[in-house]
Amino acid sequence: MKKLVAYITSGYPEKSFTIDLALALGENGVDTLEFGVPFSDPVADGPLIEKANHKALELGFKFTDLLDISQIVAPKVDTLWMGYFNSFYQQNMNLLLPKAKELAVNGLIIPDLPHEEAQLYSELFRENQMANISFVAPTDSEERIKEVVIDAQKFIYMVAYTGITGSGTAEDLQPFLASIQKYTQTPVFVGFGVNKKTAKEKVIGADGVIVGSAFIDILLKEDISYTQKIEQCCELSRIIKNEINN
Repeated sequence: MKKLVAYITSGYPEKSFTIDLALALGENGVDTLEFGVPFSDPVADGPLIEKANHKALELGFKFTDLLDISQIVAPKVDTLWMGYFNSFYQQNMNLLLPKAKELAVNGLIIPDLPHEEAQLYSELFRENQMANISFVAPTDSEERIKEVVIDAQKFIYMVAYTGITGSGTAEDLQPFLASIQKYTQTPVFVGFGVNKKTAKEKVIGADGVIVGSAFIDILLKEDISYTQKIEQCCELSRIIKNEINN
């Protein structure tokens, strides 16, 4: 069974909604939740996620909201935190990772933390049984790919194209995928530009997909109720889960 990872922006439009949505997604095909930590300059994200980040911050998102959300959701649905390093660094990594473990969070995704710098925290992640998700991109050399994936934990975030999230740009991922799988048995999940139209194609040869902008597009709709947003997100997750497994 191929896996579906869903990214949602924490605290948008509000904390209680994020909790309700997350639990509903966990019952409708989502295997792992990425709780995005709102940040003022999300450089790896497309316009939809950037807009949701800014709106969450305008509405007063605080890091403690992420902790409150995770306390309820993480024991029930496999949970990761996705954010830019400054957000985590400000919380003191030596205190944050034990807290994350206590909340049943299973790992972090930090797109702006280079592999070399991430090694400084590898022992801390191990001590707390937390995964620090590794990224690989089509621009990486074979040598670089080997270095990054050889000790990757949980899954490898394979960037589906050289750009930012939310694009449906088509490309042949098979040679890139083969170069990753040559050096690791860790599952490879395809992210960036995955939606219900592209998921079936992008998951070929991979172990799962990561979907963000397609969910955030629903959350940003201003003409539907919270209940309708949850219903539409759950429908989307069921469609994508079916697409990648049939």
